[in-house]
Amino acid sequence: MPRTSRSTVAMVSRVVAAVACVGLALPAPAAAFSLPKVAGFGGMLQRFRNGGVRGQSRTQCTASAADVKEKYVKVCEKLRTISYLEGCSGLMGWDELVMMQPGSAESRGNQKAALASVLHHAKVDKDLGAMLESIWPHRDDLGEFGSANVREAKKRFDQNSRMSAELASKAALLESKAYGAWVSARENNDYPSYAPILGEMLALQKEIISLTDPGKALYDAAVDKFDPGMSEARLVDIFAKVKADLAPLIKQVAAKVKANPSLNEVKAPLRGGPDWVPSQQAAMCKEIAGAIGFDFKLGRMDVSVHPFTGGSHPTDVRITTRYSEENWIEGVAGTIHECGHAMYEQGRSKEHMDLPVSEALGMAVHESQSLLWERMVGQSLAFWEWATPIVHKYFPHTKSCTAQDMYHAVNMVEPSLIRVDADEVTYPLHVILRFEIERDLFSGKVSVDDLPTVWNARMEEYLGIVPGSDKEGVLQDVHWSGGAFGYFPSYSLGAMMATQLFDQAKEEMPSLEADIRKGEFAPLKKWLNEKVHDKGSMPGSADALLEAVTNKPLDPSIFMKYLTDKYTTMYSL
Repeated sequence: MPRTSRSTVAMVSRVVAAVACVGLALPAPAAAFSLPKVAGFGGMLQRFRNGGVRGQSRTQCTASAADVKEKYVKVCEKLRTISYLEGCSGLMGWDELVMMQPGSAESRGNQKAALASVLHHAKVDKDLGAMLESIWPHRDDLGEFGSANVREAKKRFDQNSRMSAELASKAALLESKAYGAWVSARENNDYPSYAPILGEMLALQKEIISLTDPGKALYDAAVDKFDPGMSEARLVDIFAKVKADLAPLIKQVAAKVKANPSLNEVKAPLRGGPDWVPSQQAAMCKEIAGAIGFDFKLGRMDVSVHPFTGGSHPTDVRITTRYSEENWIEGVAGTIHECGHAMYEQGRSKEHMDLPVSEALGMAVHESQSLLWERMVGQSLAFWEWATPIVHKYFPHTKSCTAQDMYHAVNMVEPSLIRVDADEVTYPLHVILRFEIERDLFSGKVSVDDLPTVWNARMEEYLGIVPGSDKEGVLQDVHWSGGAFGYFPSYSLGAMMATQLFDQAKEEMPSLEADIRKGEFAPLKKWLNEKVHDKGSMPGSADALLEAVTNKPLDPSIFMKYLTDKYTTMYSL
């Protein structure tokens, strides 16, 4: 049965020029509306009171501190205004993907382009730049979060200043057009109609990246905007190790299933059909979402073609999923996945709200939160021992099915054409395929026109299956229509982070599995709030966050041990 691994682009609009979205193609960033305290000033002033800087008088130092404080307060005011505007953009993006009718696409594109221009002017405000430049040498005196806030703000200002308002508007307009073209091409299985505008988007993103991050190779910069500190070379190394370890595991499972096909059989009531009424699925998923920790007072849940997490602010987080009579697990898995994203957003620092330092630390970290809940929790036997009675309540025809039956259904290993339906063992190969294609697109080794052929060949090589249509192949993902080149690696990096974080959580909370079995999810949510969500972008990179929480940077071997141990047991390898 399918697994999902869907995206949230909680900060895509901040890293992809003028693409204002938090979802994947894209809805919108989570801006903020409360006025945070300015952190760090007490400590900064106290240091000056305790002796100041050698060679200067105490009065001079205090005046300097006061000047830095005043400028920092003004900087934060401007940063909050940018966040508010991004929140407006977020609502427009959410509405476009959830509520808006196709006939409104052109006007929405113009609206987004106009807002992108206003937003760009706010981001490159000369006074903001001058104050950041003035504060920069004194940033460490602002405390840990204050210093990180200046670091993030200056990085964004420098990058945005290298791009014109006209180019920002052009990107926003093209994103709306490309999204509409992708939807139409996907519905009609018509890749040739989409290829020209995809080529435009690729060229535009290359132009934007070369302008905004001129010190990096193109694909390095594309990856870095989603996952700070990550590079093509490191991804090649990580994925080479994972691919080498996955190949024998997948072959062993396939051999077992070939010898005993019943290993991948699902009990009849769980196979899908008219009994799985979508409205009942929606009610069930809403109950599960609330139980694991999504706060409905600070958000809402809807349906969309491609599930995502969007909204305007941590107090207005909007998730979507989709329901199918033939594939009920898709709705549950999608809900839990998006709740993971949403709880990250709802758990962001209230003290530093609306400031860059409170925002997500890259998309791999964001995906780690969604995948930790979807896979480490939602695909565990403990979870289904709790959730099975809920399924029985909404779908009485399943009452003959046990928690073990449910667990089996959601964890089967079977190659899939569709990424979001892939099991957690074969899923990394879908990501590696996309990573390799993006790399080749950026280097010029592969052209946009070549994509269907290249895609199908690598699907056959890696998974042994070939799409019967482009809708099942190169047209299945929305990402590239939004200019999100470099995003796909975040999914598997996030899965690896999820296993590493969950291992640490189990070590610190020995009763975690028993808590999950009883439906007590609050301890895990609280742990994640404190260790990840509240930290925002302060650590600077995913590795730095992992080192602080788990005492080591990203370690793919932990991920592979998790998969090997779990599926060796499940398939008696």
